[in-house]
Order: sequence, then structure tokens, then C-alpha cells
Amino acid sequence: MKTLYVKFIVITIGMMFISFILAFVISNFYYQQKLKPYNDNKNTKVALDIAEFVEGHPQINLTQYLDSISKVGYQMCLVETNRNKTYFGKPFRDKSLSITTEKEVLNGQIFHGMLHFPQSTFVTGFFANELKNTIGVPLKYNGKTFALFIRPDIKFLFNEMHILFGWILGIAITLTIVMVVINTKYLVKPISNLTKATKSLANGDFNVKMNVYRHDEIGELSNSFLQMARKLEQIDDMRKEFISNISHDIQSPLSNIKGYTNLLDTESLSKKERSQYVSIINGEISRLSTLTKQLLLLSSLDQNEDIMKKKNYNLGKQLKELVRNYQWAISEKEIMLGYSLPRIEIVGDPSLLNTVWDNLLANAVKYNKPNGSIEISIDQKEESVIVTFEDTGIGMNDKELGQIFERFYRADKARTRTVEGTGLGLSIVKTIIDLHRGSIHVRSKENEGTVFMVELPIC
Repeated sequence: MKTLYVKFIVITIGMMFISFILAFVISNFYYQQKLKPYNDNKNTKVALDIAEFVEGHPQINLTQYLDSISKVGYQMCLVETNRNKTYFGKPFRDKSLSITTEKEVLNGQIFHGMLHFPQSTFVTGFFANELKNTIGVPLKYNGKTFALFIRPDIKFLFNEMHILFGWILGIAITLTIVMVVINTKYLVKPISNLTKATKSLANGDFNVKMNVYRHDEIGELSNSFLQMARKLEQIDDMRKEFISNISHDIQSPLSNIKGYTNLLDTESLSKKERSQYVSIINGEISRLSTLTKQLLLLSSLDQNEDIMKKKNYNLGKQLKELVRNYQWAISEKEIMLGYSLPRIEIVGDPSLLNTVWDNLLANAVKYNKPNGSIEISIDQKEESVIVTFEDTGIGMNDKELGQIFERFYRADKARTRTVEGTGLGLSIVKTIIDLHRGSIHVRSKENEGTVFMVELPIC
């Protein structure tokens, strides 16, 4: 399997080659349509000027004159009426020329061999060193008629340019390939590093490092990958902590249940003690039941099951019933509770939203201070309602505020030594509010309190 590095080089060089072929074909077409007629006209004028000069100066030596012209870059063939040929300049590679052509020129016609030279894929018309690729004009000298065939000596005129262009082309191709190889390595190396980092990530090693100082799409991809790796590492840490917490939360009540069940077998237990132990066992069973219900609800939300059962119901009435259920806990902690709960009808899932209010109120009670206070209110806007839970509890810092809705996250571990929780409650709250197309905002200060504001659409 070819690497991306090799593929990129091969594709780039292939594109260069195809571009060169296309450019050559287009240039050839332009030559055949435009430059070829222009070249024919230009050389026809040169040939006619030579013939005119010879005819106007009969005293010159024709052979010497044509020989001197050939030395400045022309190939010529002088044909007499008896078909004798005299060549001047560099020899023609192909000296074949039809008798008809010779006769036509001797009879006064002009032969446009360059214009009518056979077309081909390559620009051979300009370079073909053949007698039939010439301009033929009639020439009169001292009463005799000749046919003069002439063409530029391309090699003589452009020999140094051929070498120069050859070097330019060779150096350009070499440098282009070298730069393609270097640039490809520069482009592909971050992707190779990403591949290695991905494999490390797949093996559970989240401590990936990438030195990325680019500001293009690859740099953006690398930065996004690093952010993803840090996020996965954080999630993995929270998962491990969650498993540890869940294991403890399950093991602790199970141990208590087992211990008190064994104590119930003791015959010397009084009726009061037996009743107390049974009450403790029931409390631990309730803890396990609450935990499993949260896990099942979270699983249902994760799987996007159709658990939403919306209907029109009274939100104020629902919150008042919830407050009555918490009266014992509020009184036990000597918390002052105030509320403003007007009767407002909304469309939502009463069961899921009750889970939201239950979690928020439970947290307000759980993390509050003795003799603290809780305020619950409902405010109606044009198309939404805002439910506010404000407490005077221990509050949270900025770091905790940024993570409280993350699954498995428990704020300040110091809390977990005094109050129990799974780290799932606020994650469930956020998911349910999102399902209702609502939003939740939090304000909090350490040792001062926390405010949760939930905004829900009325319909």
C-alpha cells in the first residue's frame, strides 16, 4: 500500500507531466494556425528580396552572393532549367523535391513549402531540415532562369538558445521535483504524526504531543485533534472516577444490607432494635433504587429513545407539590424556603421535567448551610418561562461551573465526603432541558450560594 507521501509526489509529478503535454498540444495548435502562416510569409519576403536584388545587380557573382547569405543563417538550393542543383549552407537532411514543383517555380510560381508542410502532433514544421520545407521563388540572372529554394538554418540561428532552453528546462524540472518532495514531506509529516497519535489514542494513551505551529487547515486539524485527546482523557478520568463512585455507592448499601441482615438473625435482638435494622435496610434499598433509576434514565436518553411524552400541564402546581415533598428535609436542616409559583401552563413532559426540578431542589437542600435559604420562582416571558432556584449554599468556583453538566463529574470532592451523589444528576437535567429545546444557566460564588435558571418554551 502506497503511503500518502509517495501518492502525493506521484500525483503532483503526474499532474506536471499532463500539464506539459496539454500545453505542448495547445502550443502546437497555435503554431499550426497562427505561427506557421506568419513564418511562411516572412521567409517568402526574404526569398523575394534576394531574387529582386540579384535581378537588379546582374554584375554580381551569383554563387558568391548566395554563399555569403547562407553564412548568416540560411540553407539554399539553386535549381537550373536543366535540373542541376547547387546547395549553399548546411546540407539538407532530405533533398527530395518533386519535378513538378521545380518546373512550377521555374515558370514563375512561388512554392510555399513551409505553409503546406504536413501537419503532425509535434512542431516539426519549424525544425524539419528538408528541401520540401522551403520557400521557392523564381530568380533571373543574366538572362537565365533559376528556381531558388530557401529556409532558415534553425540550428545555426538558435543553437545557443537550444542549449540555454535545454538547461533551463532541465534545471526547472529538477528543482520542481526536489521542491515537490520537500514540500510534500512538509505537508504530509503532520498527517503522519496525527496517524501515530491516533494509534496511541486507540491504545488508551491520551498523553499525545504534537508540535504544530501551522495556521492552515492541517494546523487547525492538529489543534482540534489535541483538544479531542484532552477531552477524551478528561472523559476517561471522569469515567474511572464514576466507576469508582458507583462501585462505592453500590457496595456501601450492599454491605450495610448484608451486615444488618446478619444482625437480624440474632435471637437476643429486641423488637425496637429489629425495627431499627429493618428501617436501615429499607433506606439502603431506596438508595440502590434511586441509583439504578438514574442509570436507566441516562441510558434511555443516551439511546435517543422516544421517551418524550409532552402534554399541557400546570408548571406552578407541579413545583408546589415538589416543595411539599421536601418539607421534611427543609425543616430538618432549618432552611428558610420562599417561592413565587404562579399557575402557568406549559407544554412538556411532566415526568422528565419533574426529574429536573427534583434534582435542582435536592442540590439546593443538600449543599445548603444550616439556617440557609432557598428561593424558587417562575417568571413568564412572551414565549417562554424562566424557573429559578437560588440558594445560600457552599457555592462553586469557576472551574467547577465549567464542568458541572459533564457526565460523571462531581464537584469539589470535599463534598462527596459529607453528601452522596453519582455525578449524573445535572447531566440528566441538561439533557432533559435540551430535549425540550430549553436552556439552563448557572451563577455561583464559593461560600455565598448558587442560582440555577432554566428557560423553557411555553409551547
